Amino acid sequence: MHALQGSLFDQTDEIRLGPLSPLERTELGAGAWVDRLPGWLTGADALFEHLAAEVPWRAERRQMYEREVEVPRLLAFYGAGDPLPHPVLTEAREALSRHYAPELGEPFVTAGLCLYRDGRDSVAWHGDRHGRSATEDTLVAILSVGDPRDLVLRPRDGGPTLLRLPLGHGDLVVMGGSCQRTMEHAVPKTARAVGPRISVQFRTRGVL
Repeated sequence: MHALQGSLFDQTDEIRLGPLSPLERTELGAGAWVDRLPGWLTGADALFEHLAAEVPWRAERRQMYEREVEVPRLLAFYGAGDPLPHPVLTEAREALSRHYAPELGEPFVTAGLCLYRDGRDSVAWHGDRHGRSATEDTLVAILSVGDPRDLVLRPRDGGPTLLRLPLGHGDLVVMGGSCQRTMEHAVPKTARAVGPRISVQFRTRGVL
């Protein structure tokens, strides 16, 4: 795994969250939207190092057509009631639940983590449409630490990319409304020399 390139703007070991403002909302159409807050977390490089070392990362293999392939990233999952691997993640989940309560109507309860080791690790185009999000509006909040990687969004039926967000170093993005049903998102592979990134995805009950 390539070494993490620290942010020039985050040279602190104090891991803490800022206020959830000013969130910038982008309307994507068809009831889908994305909120973004760069640098919500300070001490992001220190949190990256902690999570990279302490989380029980696992590699997975999945059936792809007629063959089994390795998932191009490492994974970890914390279900409802599971203690999270750092107190600031619990604080982040609670802050997000409070902030989005009027729109969401329920708390975030799970956390899925992905470790992208280098530019060869990726996520293909998809929507989080397993479970309740297949038929209901929902929110998925993603906190990123490590080197930035692009999160790209496009309409579910294809077409041009509507939004490209470089996420890392404590950035927050929240996909809301109909986003999981009407849009797709991906983290593409890149030939650029990039260091590792960890994303933490907070979801509500029954959203996978």
